[in-house]
Amino acid sequence: MEQEKDMEQVLRKAEVLVEALPYIQKFNRKIIVVKYGGSAMSNEQLQKNVIKDVTLLKLVGFKPIIVHGGGKEISRWVGKVGMEPKFVGGLRVTDAATMEIAEMVLGKVNKDLVTMVQELGVKAVGISGKDGGLLKVEKKYADGQDIGFVGNITQVNPKVLYDLLEKDFLPIVAPIGLDENFQTYNINADDAACAIAKAVHAEKLAFLTDVEGLYRDFNDKSSFVSRLTATQADNLINGGLIGGGMLPKLGNCTSAIRHGVNRVHILDGRIPHCLLLEIFTNKGIGTAIIADEDRI
Repeated sequence: MEQEKDMEQVLRKAEVLVEALPYIQKFNRKIIVVKYGGSAMSNEQLQKNVIKDVTLLKLVGFKPIIVHGGGKEISRWVGKVGMEPKFVGGLRVTDAATMEIAEMVLGKVNKDLVTMVQELGVKAVGISGKDGGLLKVEKKYADGQDIGFVGNITQVNPKVLYDLLEKDFLPIVAPIGLDENFQTYNINADDAACAIAKAVHAEKLAFLTDVEGLYRDFNDKSSFVSRLTATQADNLINGGLIGGGMLPKLGNCTSAIRHGVNRVHILDGRIPHCLLLEIFTNKGIGTAIIADEDRI
């Protein structure tokens, strides 16, 4: 009886691998940008799961790029030095002192992620948007208000990323950029991931978030949307049905699709191995935004 159970488990594993095979073939040598932040980043076990997922994607032929945030960690350190974090319209007010802390914290987060990837036997390189002129920015305003050193991306120069991918490295990007006067700016990590995905013509852009995916009405769990086109997403945005932090995220999703990214995924980063489940299984678990002509 025990032997039968063991055989069932082995066969189930084989079925999973067979189910994954067409996806592995389809995405071989394709670029995937993973935006990583939120709760999955503040829990060590979830952090390791995400890094294992991305490392596996690399080992089966994907070319992953991680773009990470660090907002909660920045707020923690701002509090540690006796300062009060301030936000306007969901954007952190970043004065010179906060910018200094943000850059230090993001640098530490970046190298922690590099270490985790390297521990799993994959070569990783951590950079920021400053390196190789990757992210050029201008000052961003929130509803006309000056919020300090927060940058709006004006230009992406992906050469440094292509060079790293070509040499078989996994790039890990901290969302910091320079303006034309070489002043340092903090960048919203979602914006950075979207801009980078567009610039490298990524096959996929995956947002790891703190929600299961997209709901037509967040208070009605039966209104979950597992798949929608860019136009349907725009209609939801314009219809005023989407609120909170999902609104700019969904805007980034449709913008990426319209600029050549094949598919965008919104996933719950708190679910172990959510990336693998979404990419390598028929069912998937999050919300996928697809091009209007792509009905598959």
